[in-house]
Amino acid sequence: MKALLRPGVPRREVWAWAMFDFANSGYTTVVITAVFRAYFVSVVAGNAPWATFSWTLSLSVSYALIMLTAPLIGAWADARASKKKLLWLTTLGCVGATALLYFAAPGALVLAIAALVLSNYFFGTGENIIAAFLPELARPRALGRVSGWGWALGYVGGLVSLGASLAYIGWAQGQGQGAADFVPVAMLITAALFALASLPTLLMLRERATPQPRRTARSAWAQVRHTLSHLRQLPDLKRFLICTVLYQAGIQAVITLAAIYASQVFHFDTQQTILLVLVVNITAAIGAFAFGHLQDRIGHVRAIALTLAGWTVMVLLAWVAPDERMFWVAANLAGLCMGASQSAGRAMVGLLAPPAHQAEFFGLWGLSVKLASIIGPLTYGVTSWVTQGNHRQALLITGSYFVAGLWALRSVKAARGHRAARRFVRAGD
Repeated sequence: MKALLRPGVPRREVWAWAMFDFANSGYTTVVITAVFRAYFVSVVAGNAPWATFSWTLSLSVSYALIMLTAPLIGAWADARASKKKLLWLTTLGCVGATALLYFAAPGALVLAIAALVLSNYFFGTGENIIAAFLPELARPRALGRVSGWGWALGYVGGLVSLGASLAYIGWAQGQGQGAADFVPVAMLITAALFALASLPTLLMLRERATPQPRRTARSAWAQVRHTLSHLRQLPDLKRFLICTVLYQAGIQAVITLAAIYASQVFHFDTQQTILLVLVVNITAAIGAFAFGHLQDRIGHVRAIALTLAGWTVMVLLAWVAPDERMFWVAANLAGLCMGASQSAGRAMVGLLAPPAHQAEFFGLWGLSVKLASIIGPLTYGVTSWVTQGNHRQALLITGSYFVAGLWALRSVKAARGHRAARRFVRAGD
């Protein structure tokens, strides 16, 4: 394993880095996907006609804030070698705001929206920062594997948090408690597990970057403008960021709306939906772990192309599925592709980003993903509205983003992009 890591990087530090994926995945699984979303719509907002819109709008606001600040925060972290400090801040912010959801009682809409926006903002920002440590830990030829280890462990973490929350919910329901009693406690459980599981990362992960005095005098805004004006020196990274927006739009639509599709088209009940989330997390963990090794063997571009082809097949299967049996096949394929493509994208950026600008360029990657998080679900929503609730047609239209991403990927050359990244640093500011 040492041959896969940078000189001086011990195995336990890679484990500590991967544990952050384990820690923060519980937030997305429990809060965004499986538990709090339904509670927000049905209890906090009282199933009002605007309830789902207020949920999606709150998430969109948090994504927009991440888009506006991610490259700036990354530039600031690079200049001051402060990724670790920011990781502490974002972790405490997400844990604290998630715990604040405990007070999201029926009718407490303003508090629930504020806590949701803050928690999701801190989660997304922390996700960018932890990714920027990857190239400091793994050699270029092992970026896929190490990224895959972390992402696979992340899906396990999501299952642990969801399992703990569901165990408590089952017990509470046996005591005659309602959602307004047990869902707030599930938020505390999720926040506590995030805090506990992130301790290895926060205590053991080292900050290897060094402050860059020439750049500290320049404002973060000026640094980002400088970088954007010089992106022509990094054509492969620029193309891959565009590719990321396209295929992530499809992924984010599937992640956000899979439960709705299952409910509307195949009439899944709550238990079936939770089972769907659990099974997809397992297959996603397998996909992330196994595909990370394959990515380093066959190359980053080929690996991502393979996952996008898999996503396209998944959309077609779900579109034509006559019953839930074929849909389950499509869902498991989606899990495999989700774990593989998410991990592969992070590794690809680690290869193409200039070493002295890792946090900044991972901020641009985060901007791309969050932009996709707005575009993809919005495309699905508009299409289902225009087609008067035809979810199959909405899925097919949204799935075209995978084809567009595959088309954009064709001109990306990983080795050429890696060489350009090294020249970008030597060229100076």
